[in-house]
Amino acid sequence: MGMSKSVRRPAFMVPFLLFLGVMMVLPRQAGAQDQDPPGRVARLNFIQGSVSMQPAGTQDWVDANPNRPLTTGDNLWSGDDGRGELHIGSTSMRLSNDTGISFLNLNDQAVQIQLAQGALNVRLRLLDANEAYEIDTPNLAFSILREGEYRINVDPNGGTTAITVMSGSGEVTGGGSAYALDPGQQGIFSGTSPLSFDNEYAPPPDDFDNWCMSRDQREDRSMSARYISRDVIGYDDFDAYGTWRRDPVYGPVWMPSGIPYGWAPYHQGHWAYIAPWGWTWVDDMPWGFAPFHYGRWAYIGGWVWVPGSVAVVVGHPYVRPVYAPALVAFVGGGGFSVSIGLGGGMAGVAWFPLGPRDVWVPGYHCSPAYVQNVNISNSTVINRTQITNVYNTTTVNNINVTNITYMNQNAPGAVTAVPREAFASGRPVAAAAVQLEPQQIQHPQVVQRTVVPPPRNLVPMAARTSSVRPPATLANRTIVTKMKPSPQVVPIGQRTTIASSNVVKTAPPAPPARKLPPPNPANRPAAAASGRPAPATVRPATPTTNRPYTTPASNAGTQPANRTFTPPAGKPATTPPNRPFTPPPTKEATPPPNRPYTPPPTKEAAPPPNRPFTPPPKAVEPRTNKPETPPPTKKTETPPSKPAKEQKKTKEPQR
Repeated sequence: MGMSKSVRRPAFMVPFLLFLGVMMVLPRQAGAQDQDPPGRVARLNFIQGSVSMQPAGTQDWVDANPNRPLTTGDNLWSGDDGRGELHIGSTSMRLSNDTGISFLNLNDQAVQIQLAQGALNVRLRLLDANEAYEIDTPNLAFSILREGEYRINVDPNGGTTAITVMSGSGEVTGGGSAYALDPGQQGIFSGTSPLSFDNEYAPPPDDFDNWCMSRDQREDRSMSARYISRDVIGYDDFDAYGTWRRDPVYGPVWMPSGIPYGWAPYHQGHWAYIAPWGWTWVDDMPWGFAPFHYGRWAYIGGWVWVPGSVAVVVGHPYVRPVYAPALVAFVGGGGFSVSIGLGGGMAGVAWFPLGPRDVWVPGYHCSPAYVQNVNISNSTVINRTQITNVYNTTTVNNINVTNITYMNQNAPGAVTAVPREAFASGRPVAAAAVQLEPQQIQHPQVVQRTVVPPPRNLVPMAARTSSVRPPATLANRTIVTKMKPSPQVVPIGQRTTIASSNVVKTAPPAPPARKLPPPNPANRPAAAASGRPAPATVRPATPTTNRPYTTPASNAGTQPANRTFTPPAGKPATTPPNRPFTPPPTKEATPPPNRPYTPPPTKEAAPPPNRPFTPPPKAVEPRTNKPETPPPTKKTETPPSKPAKEQKKTKEPQR
């Protein structure tokens, strides 16, 4: 409802429509209404050199954005100087240069990726009993069976696949046969039918392996893993860009550092339409993934991010955090007037971040169980009864609620508004934002749907066209699969979907996997000089257990009242600068000092500069247990046979 031009009162009351959650999608087809969207996505969190992406449903290649969620149908290509690191929950996958992958399936039960060319490193921390990981190449399908670390190489011609198992175990299927791979082995497979093989010891690490190790060590040292699950994608970004402190109500909270004056969540970034969720927030900050798809924001003298109560607790089932496209409440959407800011009536869209006690009800179709999980896993203070009541009111009974007070609706700078065209085209929000008066959001109305349809061009204006593209040789490259891929995927380098092409070759049923014959002992590589353990002593991939988080006593029984921000009487709400918090002394380890981030003017969401990995000197040579020359005092006291034993003990670690 727009404001009439004849209104002269200074209140400028604009009847905004408040939309809980992402109400920015049209009804989906009836055939898809019985399925919930996936509860997880992938994120390309680190980019070195040239890396481009092709969003699902498009033929355009654009510069990869580290905060753009990746899902089924998306393709990635790294140039000759490129490397990339992506995460699916706690699992890391790293691309070497000249490497191309496609997401054939990415849902709660399966991760299926096509490796068309290049090298892919996979470190799997946690594998559920009903979960499957499969890497498909031009001549085989590799199933990961245990937590561990793996490397898969496909030559540029697509005729040979080499799989190295540093730790864990896997199974190769192709050409009517199946082979088991154990730690310390490298299987080299050529051809298709039959599939020939050669078994070797795992080779010494190269430069790509060393880079992967340096990234692993960065994750392993993360202090933020004390407070949140490693399945919260982007958890390790918190270490360098903010501080943790303990709030008496919410427990551990995180406050960003180095943010500009007047900053507020969901203000620096853009909107992109990503199926099946619909309108999705893509932030500009280098740490801008986890705080905008998990948890909630609260204004407590300054903006802090409140994580969900997700932790690995021994003796209890593991609860995986559920991804959300944007945890905001929408205001307007159906055509509100921002005539004050624009000088004439113009349709626009506005939103603000939801607080820890605000229930999020998605605008896309989903089950009551999905609504429960996405709220419970992202908030420590919302109970199931509260979620059920809100869901039944707004979704089942389709009742418009007008008397709900949201925690952040009056917080300084919380509400962001843009013209509808800027929203739908994916323009940068900070440049298109319209200034609003506090009186314009005094009486919101809860409704269920907006009229902003999906855009014709799924590539937002904020994306930049990339010249780094896969070679034409991938156009006819086949894919051998064991699981059935999504039929609507367009594999990397091709122009038609899997359903309308014959590039996918499903591996025929194979007999039980047999072990490869042992490699020639004469080919065993020497002990690694760069820090990676030799194949016989590969490091285990045991996931680091998060410390269980105990919910404050106020969460049980009666909950404290919502702590909403109310401007002082008679004074307009101004946006004071965020005041940094000083964490109180606790027994927990203190995170490293904040390093403020200043994004470069020509890049959005630029990741921190890559630091080349330099192996520590102690890892180059094995440490000797005893001096090579015994002290003189021991020459007369030690029997002749004992120095030989000591010398033998000294050499043992070198084997």
